[in-house]
Amino acid sequence: MSVPDLVSAAEDERARGEINAWLERRDAAARLAWAWEHLPGAHVLSSSFGAQSAALLHLATRQRPALPVVLIDTGYLFPETYRFADHLTERLALQLHVYRPQLGVAWMEARHGRLWEDGPDGLRRYNRLRKIEPMRRALDELDARTWIAGLRRSQSRTRAGSQVLELRDGRWKLHPLVDWSDRDVWTYLRRHELPYHPLWERGYVSIGDVHTTRALADGLSPEDTRFFGLGRECGLHYDT
Repeated sequence: MSVPDLVSAAEDERARGEINAWLERRDAAARLAWAWEHLPGAHVLSSSFGAQSAALLHLATRQRPALPVVLIDTGYLFPETYRFADHLTERLALQLHVYRPQLGVAWMEARHGRLWEDGPDGLRRYNRLRKIEPMRRALDELDARTWIAGLRRSQSRTRAGSQVLELRDGRWKLHPLVDWSDRDVWTYLRRHELPYHPLWERGYVSIGDVHTTRALADGLSPEDTRFFGLGRECGLHYDT
């Protein structure tokens, strides 16, 4: 796959489809190797340090140890998430960049109240303030031209149509694990003796902020465990 093909793909949806068809036939490691060679830098990996995040963190940084890793700290993450981030940062020697909202937690609540309790519109405002704004700032400040993320089709209905490679807001976005199942992730973690998030064993299959995340229980789908079942996406990857 040559750079001219990629240049054409920036303007031609059909050309992007051809590249994606080619990438679909490669495994995750090969997709990343292709990205380092062909997708423009700087390359940046985002991670929530969620339930199964260790897989992509390990896979990507074994190929490129100096890869910047961005964590968005909303101020409301689980204590276990902060400790998990510390553990993986030390174990994998991650080049971690933590970005936070410009408006602090106390000030946001004083100004806007507990936005996550105000229905879908409140959740959208919350996510824009606590997640989307700092992520956009991180990508801009790190001069990211390629954004790598751990989206997988099996995670939710909203992600079922995700492509390996997408063009978003003028930058390339790569999902190396897009076709992985939970079983694939388990196999990779076991092979490399990597941990799940500590809350995984307590039934948390998708882990975000403390006030909008709950454990999987009878009668719930994995998508119901986030945002009170009102939506799966926070807007970072797809509009809510």
